[in-house]
Amino acid sequence: MNRIVIRWVIIWIGIFCYGTGRAQDSLPVVHRFSLDDCIAYAITHELNLQSAKIDARITDAKEKEVTGLALPRVTASGQFQDYLKLPTTLFPDFFSPAVYAILKKENLIPQDKPIPQAGLTPVQFGTQYNLNASLNASQTLFDPSVFVALQARQTILELAQKNVKRTERDLKVSVSKAYYNVWIARKQLQVVKDNIARLEKLLHDTRVMYQNGFAEKLDVDRLQVQLNNLTAQLTEMQNVVTLSDQLLKFQIGMPLQDSLQLTDSLSFDDVKTDLLQDDQVDLHQRIDYQALHTQLKVNEYDLKRYQLAWLPSLSASASYGINAARTSFNFFDHNEPWFKTFYVGMNLSIPLFEGLQKKYRIDQAKLNIEKTQTQLQLLDQSMQLEWQQAKTNLSNYLLNVASQEKNMQLAQEVYEQTIKKYEAGVGSTIEINNAEGDLQQAQLNYYTALYNAMLAKIDYLKAIGKL
Repeated sequence: MNRIVIRWVIIWIGIFCYGTGRAQDSLPVVHRFSLDDCIAYAITHELNLQSAKIDARITDAKEKEVTGLALPRVTASGQFQDYLKLPTTLFPDFFSPAVYAILKKENLIPQDKPIPQAGLTPVQFGTQYNLNASLNASQTLFDPSVFVALQARQTILELAQKNVKRTERDLKVSVSKAYYNVWIARKQLQVVKDNIARLEKLLHDTRVMYQNGFAEKLDVDRLQVQLNNLTAQLTEMQNVVTLSDQLLKFQIGMPLQDSLQLTDSLSFDDVKTDLLQDDQVDLHQRIDYQALHTQLKVNEYDLKRYQLAWLPSLSASASYGINAARTSFNFFDHNEPWFKTFYVGMNLSIPLFEGLQKKYRIDQAKLNIEKTQTQLQLLDQSMQLEWQQAKTNLSNYLLNVASQEKNMQLAQEVYEQTIKKYEAGVGSTIEINNAEGDLQQAQLNYYTALYNAMLAKIDYLKAIGKL
């Protein structure tokens, strides 16, 4: 009896532990991330960047395939044939006319007997069983297209890596903006919560004053209406925060059911740090320009490859083989003969005329180079304009932040003075409502200006190639 009880206890403990483990596995993972943590997570998990990295690996594999064209190629082949019926060849009958001519010459047959004409006689040649095997090797000695492809290999790999860096740069920009988008949404939500807390306290105090005869019912109702409006605004802001969180998690490739907590804050000093002077800017170091410049080198290699296609190509080859023919299947009989063949040779190919295809390929390659050079000039002008615009926007937003900060401080002072006047009995709820609304708007304006300034900084660092 005790054994049965112990067994059931063990079973229930196992079921409880299993259920607890499954429940823990289903709990969302909580992440406490700074902006750098979000960027590092995105570099590892974001799918667009992973796709760009796969493209770079594909390019590397293709270029290794090109390298193999310069290496020796060795192939082995074998063939076995069982002629269930030997092939038949129609062989001319040269023997009968010759025999008749000799017989006439020796007077063994009448001289007037006609000599038959040569006909076709069916004859079977070969053996029923045939087996042959060979080993062939070839080596390219001189091929202009292969040599140019080997020269261009490193440049093509460099282009693939720069495309990855460009995708990574764009990812940093989008993640940074999404991160601060969450920050501003949560800050705006906190402003509304703080205002609700202040208003609830004021409403409580006003009700006490009304009960004691020092305030009117109208004052209580006005504060209640304002509190109701802020409560509705709070719900809207909570939805905005939720959507911002989902967008950030999507940008970094995080499961949407996970919880993400931000550890970075944002201040005016954060916006002003790490800004370079104009004499330290080299726009040609931007990854966009570097990638397009590398593409120009790739196009130049294409032109070189087509221009050298007029040259001949030279390769060496060798072959070793064995074969045997049997009237019976006795290939494993060591007493039967095997026949060997072996040769070495050189193969020379000289292009003479291919319908002007090479000429038109050269023309296309030259046009591609000209197009890429034009794109570089256009990109250079675009980068200059983007830099000037980003610098102007950043300067304007920095001034706006400073102005909004002063407005917020002034609105805070006005609100505090209005509360003191109301508590002293010389103010009204209308003044409080106006002061509270001005304070909330000033706070929202300040944080919005700070957020816009940080976005302008991100665009500025992107424009100068420092992001």
